[in-house]
Amino acid sequence: MTKDINRLKVVLVEKKRTSKWLAEQLGKDPATISKWCTNRAQPGLDTLVEIAEVLDVDIAELLRSPKNE
Repeated sequence: MTKDINRLKVVLVEKKRTSKWLAEQLGKDPATISKWCTNRAQPGLDTLVEIAEVLDVDIAELLRSPKNE
């Protein structure tokens, strides 16, 4: 069983943005963004900071706390 570590897909929906748009903003392959959105892979800390800046959210909004489960 895999754990959903990030909330990227949820935040993209809340911000009315697509994974393709995020890929363009970050200069990343859309397949990479897809893996992050489905929690099959995780972005590094530097990338999370960049994502938070691009989406204009606090970095904490991108992460799911295991304590809340």
